[in-house]
Amino acid sequence: MNRLALVKGRRVISHESIYRFIYGQIRRTKDYTWRHYLPRGKSKRGRRGRGGGSPASFITLRRPLSERPASAADRREPGHWEADLMLFSTYGQAVLTLHERHSRVLIAVRPPGKASGPIARVMSVALGRFPPQLRRTVTFDNGTEFARHHELHALGMETFFCDTHAPWQKGGVENAIGRMRRMLPRKTDLVTVTDEQFAELVQSYNNTPRKCLGYRTPAEVLDQVLHFECEFTFPPLRE
Repeated sequence: MNRLALVKGRRVISHESIYRFIYGQIRRTKDYTWRHYLPRGKSKRGRRGRGGGSPASFITLRRPLSERPASAADRREPGHWEADLMLFSTYGQAVLTLHERHSRVLIAVRPPGKASGPIARVMSVALGRFPPQLRRTVTFDNGTEFARHHELHALGMETFFCDTHAPWQKGGVENAIGRMRRMLPRKTDLVTVTDEQFAELVQSYNNTPRKCLGYRTPAEVLDQVLHFECEFTFPPLRE
């Protein structure tokens, strides 16, 4: 909407008008396919609660988010990342997502497994391609798939964990996953998505203008940091 305003030179439509129209159509027609036009594809507004315990006590060398450098909090300094797994209905299928807090650039990788070993190796390869000024910290939730987070210390990166039951503390990657769900809903069978299609989806994400970036794209912002074009999608790790 605001990108359209930037191009047209005037306000064309508000986001609230779009939301009201779509939710109105859902209520009137009971056709829930309308929800797919929304960022997160939800048929109702509001947050969904989660319960259960936390495996935080099983993660060695775990450092709480409260110890993360203050420079990571305001997003002004590049090189601070958030990580999470994007899960799917088919057992064993997942996408590892790495979100850079300053530029909002997303790295997405289809790992060979959800165990902590393969996940750590994929992260090391993906983040190791960046220069040291873009390898400062990574923030995780308390999933055991990140139990070998300390392997990133070899890259000179510090690792931190959210408080238990507080995924909002890494809201950047949570938002990124929500956006990716528009193109890769949970019921997607990843086997049917080719590497080329997957790369195009991530490139589309990184080339979408963002309000928080002054309607620039994540790729444009990161390009200013790096001063050269680079790819943001990596092939699956080969054993």
